[in-house]
Amino acid sequence: MEEHHPVTDNKHKSSLNSGASYSGNGRSSMAVTERGSNAGGGGLSGGLSQPAGWQSLLSFTILFVAWLVGFSSRLFAVIRFESIIHEFDPWFNYRSTHLLTTSGFYEFLNWFDERAWYPLGRIVGGTVYPGLMVTAGLIHYVLNLLHITVHIRDVCVFLAPVFSGLTSISTFLLTRELWNQGAGLLAACFMAIVPGYISRSVAGSFDNEGIAIFALQFTYYLWVKSVRTGSVFWTIGCCLSYFYMVSAWGGYVFIINLIPLHVFVLLLMQRFSRRVYIAYSAFYIIGLVLSMQIPFVGFQPIRTSEHMAAAGVFVLLQVYAFLQYLKDRLTRQEFQTLFFLGVSLAAGVVFLSVIYLTYIGYIAPWSGRFYSLWDTGYAKIHIPIIASVSEHQPTTWVSFFFDLHILVCTFPAGLWFCIKNINDERVFVALYGISAVYFAGVMVRLMLTLTPVVCMLSAVAFSSVVEHYLGDNMKRAKPPAEDNSGRGRQRERALTLYDK
Repeated sequence: MEEHHPVTDNKHKSSLNSGASYSGNGRSSMAVTERGSNAGGGGLSGGLSQPAGWQSLLSFTILFVAWLVGFSSRLFAVIRFESIIHEFDPWFNYRSTHLLTTSGFYEFLNWFDERAWYPLGRIVGGTVYPGLMVTAGLIHYVLNLLHITVHIRDVCVFLAPVFSGLTSISTFLLTRELWNQGAGLLAACFMAIVPGYISRSVAGSFDNEGIAIFALQFTYYLWVKSVRTGSVFWTIGCCLSYFYMVSAWGGYVFIINLIPLHVFVLLLMQRFSRRVYIAYSAFYIIGLVLSMQIPFVGFQPIRTSEHMAAAGVFVLLQVYAFLQYLKDRLTRQEFQTLFFLGVSLAAGVVFLSVIYLTYIGYIAPWSGRFYSLWDTGYAKIHIPIIASVSEHQPTTWVSFFFDLHILVCTFPAGLWFCIKNINDERVFVALYGISAVYFAGVMVRLMLTLTPVVCMLSAVAFSSVVEHYLGDNMKRAKPPAEDNSGRGRQRERALTLYDK
């Protein structure tokens, strides 16, 4: 039998009663604590009581405001005049979309437009990138399915401003993957208001670039995610996004050349890994098959010179991976000899094969538009119709400042920060920035591909500078815990006295 001390029992009961009266409704403080911890994990008030909850709410608010500002800044033509499609190409795209929504996808693919290039006409299904029309038609179908009656013209007018918000979000995701969340939020805000992108995505400009830049940024985000994780799941998502980009704009050639360039530079930097091998092997095979499903593209991925770099890097990567597999089964000297011979032989075979297939006519040579990227005077001499288009002219210095403003000055700083703290993902953004600067310099139209990476790298520069000058104060307030030396203890004591 246990003996109970009366004084101890009374104290215990009084503590329980005080805990119950403090918690209210006859519940103990322990129960309240457990309920608070559960609410912190799943409830709204508990979530906002955590720093991560406020960060998520702030990030969501900034992205929503960026989307709203980007959408609003593209509506001036509609507010001043009316909701109407303007320019020639957007009007043709609108007519195609109208036929798609009224007659169906099969009729759209087999439509012969006698009004285009009159009196010759045009076979529309095999001569357009259908991604823009299908996107607008699908949105119109979903809205009518929800009994929201909207004319297809209004969907076409407001499609590009809506997708500008999606482009800001995809830029946020890509920059966060490359640097951190603060830089991603800055990049999303820059992308929403930068003139270089507004000029191609205003309301009423129903053209391919309105959705293509979103597809471009989202494909790059999924590619970086694939390289970072080595997951086939993210790689398949990258392939689907690439398929959407192929269906939307001819600028998909920039993707299918930049990603192989990224893999090739990683091989040269001796940064080969299983993650890179899985990501590129799956991307090339699945992306190749998907891109050939677009009627206008067809067999171009295996029969044009613009796509041969991707095939060459794919073969080289397989040889490199096989040699790495043999590395543990050979001596150092044998491996070095075999590695040099294997890589040289593979590169030579790929190069000679491309030359031979081009000579016999199986692989088409570079088109005139791509020749004009390397020789700015080529189109003026050989293809005057390309040179006659104003947006195919070389870019003036004034255009950079009008289209990018202060981001021109901060873009090199962000590039330097990425090169200084290099990894596999930042190699990609460095190559993206350098190649986009060159192409934007030789053709005004390609300023559109430079704008996203300028926003990203400028955001990295601003974020790094702000963190550097705000982070020093935090470090002075909280010195590192691992500094156990006498000097560290003296510094901590001096800081404590200074705080007092």
